[in-house]
Amino acid sequence: MSTATTADTTAAGTTPATPGLADLTASVHLGLRQAGFEGTATELVPMLGGHSGLTYRVSMGENSFVVKAVPLGQRSVGRHDMLRQAKILQALEGTGVPVPTVRASHDSDSTEVQSWFAMDLVAGESLEPVLDDPAVEPTLAAARMRRAAQVLPLLHAVPLADLPIDSEPLSPADELARWVRTMGAVPPELVTGADELQRRLEASVPEAIEPVLVHGDYRLGNILSAGTEPAAIIDWEIWSPGDPRVELGWFMVFADGSNFPGVGREVPGLPTPAELVELYRGDGPELGDLTWFDALGRFKMAAIMGHNLRRHREGRHHNPAQEQLPATIERLITTGLERLA
Repeated sequence: MSTATTADTTAAGTTPATPGLADLTASVHLGLRQAGFEGTATELVPMLGGHSGLTYRVSMGENSFVVKAVPLGQRSVGRHDMLRQAKILQALEGTGVPVPTVRASHDSDSTEVQSWFAMDLVAGESLEPVLDDPAVEPTLAAARMRRAAQVLPLLHAVPLADLPIDSEPLSPADELARWVRTMGAVPPELVTGADELQRRLEASVPEAIEPVLVHGDYRLGNILSAGTEPAAIIDWEIWSPGDPRVELGWFMVFADGSNFPGVGREVPGLPTPAELVELYRGDGPELGDLTWFDALGRFKMAAIMGHNLRRHREGRHHNPAQEQLPATIERLITTGLERLA
């Protein structure tokens, strides 16, 4: 789970010395100039939030950009595959799906040279109302969530044949297996009841339906909103062809602040999961019972939080705030079990 960032938020203070930053800066400046941009260029300034890859802000002349780069010494694969993100953003341009425009990129097959891409900096807020600070005014939060539910069908309607598909579609069983692996790396005492929730999910996996483009982490924390309108969907690290109901199940987890005791807040007036589903469906066909997908979303979030808590307690990523997670993990697993009882 990543913390949300606004489009124009940068790290406070001076930029720390980062290995390879000077070379990365020179490469980005050259790439942007080759793309036709002119004027005085600024240094790369780290942006807050995000945990897969490096994110910077840079300006050239009157234009401002966000740069996503592979950490020095790592290969451009998996969640660090920046060019894969750039490709899906480029493919979605002109489809009606709001995404930032990619302006330049550099692909490297060496761990000594960083791959990166630069996209327009889009003005807006990416705040999860039930989790992030500052708190979003409840009426505004509700309006943003409703609009996000109405925009999601645009993403799911893009023909897969028009996209740079590089993997087989993920079925509900595939999605479950992915998060079972994550949960399996978490000490059982941190996720009490997860084994039973897993058993119930595995015992009732729905049949897959026609695959669509799935963002993989679709929620307000990954949507830059200008007022109530989605200005850009960001953070495409785990996009894939898959089952749209998986995406809906995940989105609905964030419609109820009571899912996050100790780390979140309850926001009055947010649309119910049922209303979000109806807004998504519009005049389309019925989606059937989404209970299993709701429970899967809770299992997924519990696995992510359990993973983060484990890393903190092992000293791999020290963050005392992770000690607030146990109550939420328990709540997610308990409510997941209730839904599949």
